[in-house]
Formats: sequence, structure tokens, C-alpha cells
Amino acid sequence: MPTAQTTNFTVRLDSKLKQDAEILFNDLGMTLSGAVNVFLRQAVRVQGIPFEVRKNQPNKTTLAAMKEAVALASDPKAKTFASADEMMRDIEK
Repeated sequence: MPTAQTTNFTVRLDSKLKQDAEILFNDLGMTLSGAVNVFLRQAVRVQGIPFEVRKNQPNKTTLAAMKEAVALASDPKAKTFASADEMMRDIEK
């Protein structure tokens, strides 16, 4: 299979945006250059902006619940239950 000829492509962008994008794409298993190549190939294929690639981000309510769960799990004074039935009986009191 022939090797594709490559060329350099320079883009000016905010340094914080670049850093955030590199972190995101690293989490998704790719480099910033790889992500740009994926985007451009798909854009050419569909002749437009092709898709969203994103990491799932919980909403504020879910994030607050997750923080509360971590706090409760590490609180030695937090009430615990041996079963869901025991917890429901306590709630109904």
C-alpha cells in the first residue's frame, strides 16, 4: 500500500484551548493532530461539519450528587444499612 504524502498545517489558536484540546483528545486516545485529521477526513466525506466527538460530561446536578456520594462514603458518621429493605424502613419512619 503506498504511503500518503503529508504536509504541515499551521493553525494559530489560544494556548489554553490547545492545552485543553490536547488533554481531551489524549483522554479519547488520540493526538491533537490525529483529531484534526479525523475531522478533516469526515468533513470531506460528508461535505460539511460531520460529527461531535466528545467526552461525556455529567450535568451540574449529577456532579453535585457524585460529590455528595464521595463525601458520604468517607464519613465515618454516615448512616449505613445492611439492605435496601432496612433503608426503606428507615426512610418511612
